[in-house]
Amino acid sequence: MPGRKSKPLPEKILNLRGLKCPLPALRTRKALASMAKGDVLVVECTDPLAAVDIPNLIHQTGDAMEKTARGKKVLTFRIRKR
Repeated sequence: MPGRKSKPLPEKILNLRGLKCPLPALRTRKALASMAKGDVLVVECTDPLAAVDIPNLIHQTGDAMEKTARGKKVLTFRIRKR
């Protein structure tokens, strides 16, 4: 329909800075479980092991890793709930 705007999908930011393994993966799993299909979760971590744990978690859950970014101290994951 012309002029009709689609509603943006919700995006949630999960600040897990300072948490150590296995907490970032566990909290990410819990957050994803409460989200609706199509929602986006942005996870920010400082634990270097999250670079392995979070992608493995997403492989297990079947959700989609849209983007991964590595800053000087922060790893950021953009995950879409499927």
